[in-house]
Amino acid sequence: MKLQCGDKLVDLSTPHIMGVLNVTPDSFYDGGTLYKGGELSLAGVLARAEKMLEEGATFIDIGGESTRPGAQPVGLEEEKHRVLPVIEYLAKTTHAVISVDSSQPEIMLAAADLGAGFLNDVRALRLKGAQQAAAQTGLPVCLMHMQGEPATMQHQPDYKDVVKEVSDFFIDSLARCEASGISSSRCVIDPGIGFGKRDEHNLALINQLDTFSRFGCPVLFGVSRKSMIGRLLDRDVDARLAGSLAFALIALQKGANILRVHDVAGTRDVIKVYQLTDKNYVSTNSVDSCDNSV
Repeated sequence: MKLQCGDKLVDLSTPHIMGVLNVTPDSFYDGGTLYKGGELSLAGVLARAEKMLEEGATFIDIGGESTRPGAQPVGLEEEKHRVLPVIEYLAKTTHAVISVDSSQPEIMLAAADLGAGFLNDVRALRLKGAQQAAAQTGLPVCLMHMQGEPATMQHQPDYKDVVKEVSDFFIDSLARCEASGISSSRCVIDPGIGFGKRDEHNLALINQLDTFSRFGCPVLFGVSRKSMIGRLLDRDVDARLAGSLAFALIALQKGANILRVHDVAGTRDVIKVYQLTDKNYVSTNSVDSCDNSV
């Protein structure tokens, strides 16, 4: 199972880490820490990205619109202003696979032109023009399940059978992608933990995460520092590392291929321990450029 991410080939026979780099002033975990005097610090962005890469991240996921529960939409021009200079800068200065966390087709196209290698869309290409834009880039895309929109998704989310309904969503999403020229070999799926789901829905999805392997697509899993951990363990956001790492290990055991996290070093240790105790694990050089090893 491999993904061609621009000029980099990512071998998913081993787990990979996607480091979260929010360039928003209102991120739920690190909002505003990269802003100095109201302006985004590119030096701070580079330092954060380089640290995550040194700690073991393969992907750096750049988002310019907060999607925490209750978050309000950001205008297209503002989102462009936030993310495009960062994508261009990091594509030129790091060896990371640059992921753009956006639902906007204009940003997908511009990001691909600037060197992004992966599209991460919480709306699973449901905005007008998004499928066509993703197809045009030729990049892999993550299709995430979300009931509703960030501003309202936690207002009484309801399911009869959350695992079946999320599975049905992926069946439909993958079919739509195929119809628009996006092969399933370019698709990654994400059950969307915390996106329009109660804690019992999240836990059911985590418990049955391995059922999503039937789609033949890599599975991306993101629960890092989320409010569910706070509710389950009675922990503030800065005390949720242990819970995040525990869920990361469970996700690995159930077949997750990419872990989207804030804490790269701790997650790297979890992966190492998992690999040391997994009899099926075979060490490989997991990230290669098309021309040279990275």
